[in-house]
Amino acid sequence: MSAEQAVGRIAAETISPYPPGVPVVAPGEVITAEVVDYLRSGVDHGFLISDAADPTVKTLRVVARD
Repeated sequence: MSAEQAVGRIAAETISPYPPGVPVVAPGEVITAEVVDYLRSGVDHGFLISDAADPTVKTLRVVARD
C-alpha cells in the first residue's frame, strides 16, 4: 500500500537504507510517519534502500487486517 496509508500499520518487510545499512523497519513493527519521512529523505539523497519490495519507498508491505 502507499507509504502514507502504511503509517500506523504493522510492517511485513525489512527495510535497510545504505548507508548506514542498519534496518529501520523490521517485520512486526509499527510504521511511523517519522520512519517514512526518513526513508524518503534517504532516497532523495541517493541512499540505496535494501530489502524493500519497493526501493523507491512509495509503497510498503504491511500485515493484512482481518
